[in-house]
Amino acid sequence: MKLSKLLLLFFASLLLVTAGGTTLLAQDEGISALRESGKAFRSVAKQVSPAVVYIQVEKEVEQQQMNNPFGNSPFGDEFFRRFFGQPSPKQNPHGQTKKRQSMGQGSGFIISADGYIMTNNHVVGDADKVTVQLLDGREFTAKTIGTDPPTDVALIKIEADEKLPFIPLGDSDKMEVGDWVLAFGNPFGLSHTLTAGIVSAKGRSGIGLTDYENFIQTDAAINPGNSGGPLVNLDGEAIGMNTAIFSRSGGYMGIGFAIPINMVKNIREQLVEHGSVTRGRLGVYIQDIDQDLADSFDLEQTDGILVAQVIEDSPAEKAGLEQGDVILKLNGETVNKVAKFRNTIALTRPGTDVKLLILRDGKKKTVKVTIGSLETDEKGQPVSADKLPKLGMSLQKLTDDLAEQFGYEGAKGVLVTAVEADSIAARAGIKRGDLIEEVNRKPVSEAHQVKKLIKESEKKTVLLLVRQGDASRYLALKLSD
Repeated sequence: MKLSKLLLLFFASLLLVTAGGTTLLAQDEGISALRESGKAFRSVAKQVSPAVVYIQVEKEVEQQQMNNPFGNSPFGDEFFRRFFGQPSPKQNPHGQTKKRQSMGQGSGFIISADGYIMTNNHVVGDADKVTVQLLDGREFTAKTIGTDPPTDVALIKIEADEKLPFIPLGDSDKMEVGDWVLAFGNPFGLSHTLTAGIVSAKGRSGIGLTDYENFIQTDAAINPGNSGGPLVNLDGEAIGMNTAIFSRSGGYMGIGFAIPINMVKNIREQLVEHGSVTRGRLGVYIQDIDQDLADSFDLEQTDGILVAQVIEDSPAEKAGLEQGDVILKLNGETVNKVAKFRNTIALTRPGTDVKLLILRDGKKKTVKVTIGSLETDEKGQPVSADKLPKLGMSLQKLTDDLAEQFGYEGAKGVLVTAVEADSIAARAGIKRGDLIEEVNRKPVSEAHQVKKLIKESEKKTVLLLVRQGDASRYLALKLSD
């Protein structure tokens, strides 16, 4: 063999050895990095796990027993409830009603040494009994301090003879997409489980899970039973509360949602102090700005949110906001998403002054608004101006199109759009499509006028002039049974 070929083979072999050495070195470094990650996860687990709790709830519910001529169904009650609806006693007068204990489970985490525990509202809800189990096996009966269905946050408390381990609350605003997070909880009842992942996205809204959404999205495995457990950073701080998953199978598919801990903190403070949550109200209908809207309003950018309507006698109207205004900043911070703006206003205490930078007719202007209080029903759900939960009906302003559709051309009043079964309105004979012309002998044309007149009434009955088709009649509705 020629010398040149021998040298070529020698150098080729040398390169292979060198490359192999580099590969082995890279593998060693990779394994070392994984070991360090494992050590970090173990450290956080030891720190956090003692403060993660398993929650079991009990509630007595009524169950309608259907007379079945074909004997017992092989499908069970859940099958019929899901696919055919749960029949009411009126729908099934020959059936029998019996009470049974309904059981549920979830997760939670201790946030203070004196036993306060954060969890989801859908975990504890209106349960009759809430039992909490710690990592060391101890069990406690918990007291529900308060719940907030619109955010799905609940606060419960246990009493212990000594100080309890707890998880410090971090700052969810500091988390960035790509940061490591660990999810703790009891998926499928498997006590005290840890899964790891990253922050996949922030500020997720429009999911349809709660009224106020600003979720942290993560790929850390979250499954049924994880609800209410903490999502923590590598410092062992809670930066979110595991709440829901996106799934077509009922199990984990790589997308989980957690409530940011900064929102949870605000809710916790109000629940501790008042047992309920009071939300701020601005009094506007708003929408995001896309390119088409920006072009229509001669805007140079799509930043900000558009004021579509200002509600009469609201804090926004009193401050001088107008339809067509574009809100650019709230207290100096840029506004670019309706959901985030709505959440911020809702979490602002009533009576607080805020500054809005708006764009009107091409000119910027600062407006100071004193935040009002958002009216809610007995379940903490926001009550809009077009809904009268006390009477059990919803209303809508009579537009020209609606007047033509229902045969009320030339008439004035407020249209009834929905009536709840067995409500005060339903028992009085009010139906969908009726027109309320007067309240307590005063003409009305807006839903909020109806609500205001009923609220101001000192009598136990409210007098309505209701038109049904071509005929009008007076109805006296008792406000309390």
